Amino acid sequence: MAENSPPQLIQSYGDGGFRIAGDPRRGSVIVFADRTVAWSAETFDDINEVSLAPVFATKSTVDLLLIGSGIQMRMVPAGLRAALREAGIAVEAMDTGAACRTFNVLLAEGRRVAAALIAIG
Repeated sequence: MAENSPPQLIQSYGDGGFRIAGDPRRGSVIVFADRTVAWSAETFDDINEVSLAPVFATKSTVDLLLIGSGIQMRMVPAGLRAALREAGIAVEAMDTGAACRTFNVLLAEGRRVAAALIAIG
């Protein structure tokens, strides 16, 4: 984790955004242990290698990517799963709420995790 950076615990989600480390965030986000970035994906179909470029760029510090797919779980397409695996990143998809809770647990365990979360209403 970067110095002076609070852990990016996800405190709440819904109403089109998140509260992460005390800061409100509108829209979808990618959460790393030390920072949160805005994410252009609005639906599951928007998830691809281009939209996940921030994750691929940090492959040496992320072992697992959780994808919060919205209100229901969706399967990660085989091509994207293979590209992530080639970059050394495992991926698990689940609904956004489950991804938020799982991210917090894994972060507290010191795991090298990131979460790409689609905002839900």
